Amino acid sequence: MDRSDSLLEGISAVIPVHRSEASLPLLIQRLTAALEQLTSAHEIILVDDGSPDASWAVIASAAQTDARVRGIRLMRNFGQANALLVGIRSARYRLVVTLDDDLQNPPEEIAKLLGRLTDDVDVVYGTPVAEKHSLWRSAASRITKYALQEAMGAPAARSVSSFRIFRTNLRRAFERFQSPDMSIDVLLTWATTRFAAVEVRHEPRLAGKSNYTFGRLVHHALNLITGFSNRPLRLASMIGFLFTLFGVVVFVVVVVRFFLGGDSVPGFPFIASIIAIFSGVQLLILGIMGEYLARMHVRLMERPTYVVMETTSDPDNNLP
Repeated sequence: MDRSDSLLEGISAVIPVHRSEASLPLLIQRLTAALEQLTSAHEIILVDDGSPDASWAVIASAAQTDARVRGIRLMRNFGQANALLVGIRSARYRLVVTLDDDLQNPPEEIAKLLGRLTDDVDVVYGTPVAEKHSLWRSAASRITKYALQEAMGAPAARSVSSFRIFRTNLRRAFERFQSPDMSIDVLLTWATTRFAAVEVRHEPRLAGKSNYTFGRLVHHALNLITGFSNRPLRLASMIGFLFTLFGVVVFVVVVVRFFLGGDSVPGFPFIASIIAIFSGVQLLILGIMGEYLARMHVRLMERPTYVVMETTSDPDNNLP
């Protein structure tokens, strides 16, 4: 997308918003102050991801007060990654910084990320020194990072967080991407392999509770593995090969014992256990293949990644 020279400098801050009515005013205030210290050219893009509270009213009010604040309202909840994609595609400046809406990512730490963004680095993650999460949430986060490492194929996955800064032109690599299941971090690997990380503070939530439960994070990890990696299919092939080899060995043992001793391996439990093992493996492999077929089915339906209801910058084109 063509941009004028005046829009090639500065920082676009993108924040997906969901149930954040209480934290938004302070977030906008602190983020504006932090960006003003870094550059005079900046914007704050707040993407309301179908919030049931008054988050959009807060965003619209902030946009009326400050032209550098832009609001995008989605028609329903499409998920944090899809809301991020909307904001990234709307960014007008050379750099994009993303952070959560709960102030666990301190806006004042953006300077650390910017300082690590050298000529040989395209993406910098803000890795928390100590995360303020529960035990179950931390365990689920580790599972998700492992899945993300498999999907990204890069060691940087160990340092991935929602607090990141990257060059806006990286979005060219996924400008035609269309799928309801996605990961911004995986999409960034389509454009670059030059990742870095820097330690940042991680503060407690200002209000409310996280929308990411243990179950949702595990589900997200499974989506990452099956949506952006063929490792499960390779694993299924390997398991099938190993159990086929096991079956051949069992068959050879039975035949040898029959010819040498005149009898076979006695006992119904042995036969029943062998049948159960092979049946379970077959169902496992069919389940993995079915998961991939289901994803192909979803993508063939061409469900939209997101649908914008209205924006604060172009009210004349708002939907009724």
